[in-house]
Amino acid sequence: MKKVNGWNRIKHGIDYFGNLIDPIDRLSETIFSILIGLLYVLAFRFIILSSTPEQSITDENVNDLLVGVISAVVAWGLIDGIMYALLSVFGRGERHRLLIDIQAARTEEEAMVIIAEDMDYLLEPITGVDERKALYRSILVHLKNSKPRKYGLKGEDITGVLGHVLVAILAVIPSLIPFVVLRHDYDLATRVSILISFIVLFVTGSRWASYTGANPWKTGLLIISVAAGLVLIAVLLGG
Repeated sequence: MKKVNGWNRIKHGIDYFGNLIDPIDRLSETIFSILIGLLYVLAFRFIILSSTPEQSITDENVNDLLVGVISAVVAWGLIDGIMYALLSVFGRGERHRLLIDIQAARTEEEAMVIIAEDMDYLLEPITGVDERKALYRSILVHLKNSKPRKYGLKGEDITGVLGHVLVAILAVIPSLIPFVVLRHDYDLATRVSILISFIVLFVTGSRWASYTGANPWKTGLLIISVAAGLVLIAVLLGG
């Protein structure tokens, strides 16, 4: 019984974490976090050794690297999360304005035009004229007596920000493990870290494809190709 309860708690925690932000946002946050970590790792060696090439990477340098990568991805997660929260507020404000405009319309035809202007771009490719009119009429019946809601910052926006930061940190941790385990061999740690980053990027790209209907292998390889291109640029620049 205790094992079942413990598993339920773990499952509940996973479900809660998964609901913090949208799956696509979660996957894109993972990709950007890993790319930031990759570029930071490759630039770090160039920065440290540019003034004294004969110097070796010390344990203190490795500690600075770990702190720097975590700081960079936290900063990115905060920026991305805050933008997510702002866009959520703006989206609710836009829906609020739409409701006010619909309820202020003088005739049903005018209200239908307002709904059509907001939704035609989404529904026109997949529906006929009569289908859209029937749908818009149903929406109008539902909205004309609805009460406008407040659309300011909500608790879910704050948890969304924290979710972005948490995903950014968790995504890059596997790539940093080699610098802890192999801290006395920086070159080997760097190669292993890059390999792990590519594997995580491939898995992330494949999962992204499952949400968009794309080919998992092609998407995973595409993400890796972009990352490899960035790595090549960094190496050519002395990383």
